[in-house]
Amino acid sequence: MSSKAGVRAEQTHATGRAAAAGEAPRRLSAAAQRPVPDGAPEPLPEPARAALRLEAVMGALSDPLRMHIVRALLLESEAFDHTCGWFGLDRPKSSLTHHFRALRDAGLIRQRQYGLERRSHVRVDDLEARFPGLLALVADWRE
Repeated sequence: MSSKAGVRAEQTHATGRAAAAGEAPRRLSAAAQRPVPDGAPEPLPEPARAALRLEAVMGALSDPLRMHIVRALLLESEAFDHTCGWFGLDRPKSSLTHHFRALRDAGLIRQRQYGLERRSHVRVDDLEARFPGLLALVADWRE
């Protein structure tokens, strides 16, 4: 499934659930659909699509802060990828490094090293291929 088709399917699924619950539908940001910009560094090591495991993904998402990070990337992204500072989280750098690494190791996000900073985005295509509908559930999640 193409990235655009996968996101459209997620949006349609999320819209249907939200309408049934009498809520405004959640929309995934356009950033989830953006191609890799020219000159972007190679991604940091991550599990291959076929190696993504549901228990690892769900374990990473079980932490409310990590769920918040993934939701923000899905629903609020303004660019292809974002630095840790974009999230405005009031946590020590070592704590954020741990959470972003857990998300990357589980296969939820892809990170690239730009000089001294790491930028992240959700692996929409890979996650939708392995676990259809999961990202729509994350987008609909309420704290």
